[in-house]
Amino acid sequence: MNTLRQAYFCVLDNYYSGPGMDPKELLRSAFAAYTQNLMRRGADRRHLQLPALSGNRDTDWAAVAKTLGDGDPAALRAAIAGMLAGLHDNHARWVRPDPSQGEPIGTGIAGVSAEHGPQLDPAARPPLFITRVLPGSPAAKAGIRPGDIVVKANGVPAFIGDTVNQSLVQAITTPGAVRLTLKRPTTGRTRTVELKQGPITRQPPAVTSKKLADGVTYVQLPGFSEGAADQVLAKLRDKPEVVVLDLRGNGGGSPREVTRLLGAFAHGKVTSYFCPLKGECVPNRTDDSVPLLGSRLLVLTDRGCASACEDFSAAVKDNGLGTLIGTRTAGAVSGPSQAYLLDDGSAVLLPKVRHLGPAREIIDTIGVPVDHHVPMTALDLTTGRDPGVAKALALL
Repeated sequence: MNTLRQAYFCVLDNYYSGPGMDPKELLRSAFAAYTQNLMRRGADRRHLQLPALSGNRDTDWAAVAKTLGDGDPAALRAAIAGMLAGLHDNHARWVRPDPSQGEPIGTGIAGVSAEHGPQLDPAARPPLFITRVLPGSPAAKAGIRPGDIVVKANGVPAFIGDTVNQSLVQAITTPGAVRLTLKRPTTGRTRTVELKQGPITRQPPAVTSKKLADGVTYVQLPGFSEGAADQVLAKLRDKPEVVVLDLRGNGGGSPREVTRLLGAFAHGKVTSYFCPLKGECVPNRTDDSVPLLGSRLLVLTDRGCASACEDFSAAVKDNGLGTLIGTRTAGAVSGPSQAYLLDDGSAVLLPKVRHLGPAREIIDTIGVPVDHHVPMTALDLTTGRDPGVAKALALL
């Protein structure tokens, strides 16, 4: 109960719109998640209902706390998660310590098309296919490959009509065995695989590069983690004429890494704005301490490009620093989060500001459009083709 109390007041005190929020709505989301958890477990209480609330944060909390008493531990955890989910903010969430010991386990399916944060992209089009399989994992040993189309998971179809089935995420990620019906694009063969979780090895994402042609360097940047900008710059120390920067699947990271890397392609530019609930927006600018490369920039994006990745992509597009190739980005860039530690070792992640692009446009929920629409298909992955790179080279 004390952890729920801490999370409640933390949101009201620290969230972007917390000071102006109606506490009734916050408590309603928490109470709804609490009762739904009880019902799923067959433990509902016949006298449990949300008390009358006044809109005063302290008296409303006291009323709810009195109604819940000591509370049900599992339902209280659901209430915290539900309260944060009720904000409908892609950068606000509750995270708990990983209780597992020893080596990590999983199926080894590390990516699927239409990934959109913890859910699937509501704008996704069929088919849904696997994009990444960890080497040596149960999935790899079962012969599952990138490009394999997921027809069903535990009997759940991947698409209902043209709409992606969000429950498929739970079917794939729930601990235990999963039954996948897969189709291989090159042969059209369909098979069903019983996949059990087992030991997996996750290599930390690394910046990689290769020469595509004379004067053209391809760099794949999986995330804007600390030091990522300098890792990219190290790959470009010979100052190539053209840089093809692959940000597909880049889930974001530090805004500081964004401004530092952009400083290699332009100086004196506004890259984005961070806006508080009240007061003036604060501009973010290129790191002009970084020497200019003088290279032409082509950026590959997809719906897996989120948060800081969209910050970078919007800065490139709005400032005319390069060309975007691929598909529209995720639209998951509400604002950078800060972590607030709770008494049980869990943490609430909350944005204090809202992100706007260099032209003060809203990118969150919308994404950054590309200059050349070039999606990756299941057949491309299966055959080893990369249409994004091919388009980049064709533009040269």
